[in-house]
Amino acid sequence: MAIKDWPAEERPREKLLQRGANALTDAELLAIFLRTGTQGKSAVDLARELLNQFGSLQALLDADVQQFCLGNGLGTAKYTQLQAVLEMARRHFQEILQRGSVLSSPDVTRAYLSAQLRGYSYEVFACLFLDNQHRVIVLEEMFRGTLDSASVYPREIAKQALHHNAAAVIFAHNHPSGISEPSVADKNITHTLKQALALFDIRVLDHFIIGDGSPFSFAEHGLL
Repeated sequence: MAIKDWPAEERPREKLLQRGANALTDAELLAIFLRTGTQGKSAVDLARELLNQFGSLQALLDADVQQFCLGNGLGTAKYTQLQAVLEMARRHFQEILQRGSVLSSPDVTRAYLSAQLRGYSYEVFACLFLDNQHRVIVLEEMFRGTLDSASVYPREIAKQALHHNAAAVIFAHNHPSGISEPSVADKNITHTLKQALALFDIRVLDHFIIGDGSPFSFAEHGLL
């Protein structure tokens, strides 16, 4: 049965308009993006097939162009559309953070950092530099490493913080393995960085580890 023949409350677009995007499943959200299905399959059927093929919505969003185009009903046109949507989301989060304090938008901060760092096949350590009202100055990718580690140098972070006249900083790095729990090395470098920046009266507000699911927050777990 075609989606247009479904009850109105079950159609993804109508459901979104009536109940909001949060009410939709991953398959329903993807179906709206796909717009149409293939012969014998509705857009929702195709979306479910793609999610099963890729393993998750995140894996689909993180796929490179070659992997993406292997999906049934997908191609370079859909890939470019998806990348444009993802970039608009990143810029949207960034604009929200630049207008106000990151402390008043913790969910947006998480979403922004996740959008920036999730999907790398190697570890990336980034710093979100903030002014004295905890508004975003800039997000900088400071160090890149291998699959499971990146060398972090406190001197370089302090240098950039002073360059931006930052009053506070939030650290973030990704775990390509998808496991967001901090390692002993993660805890040690966070402690070292906090001590180093304290010499310049620069506060460390948090350190997020980006993996699968919600980012791990050092502050929320009492590790700062």
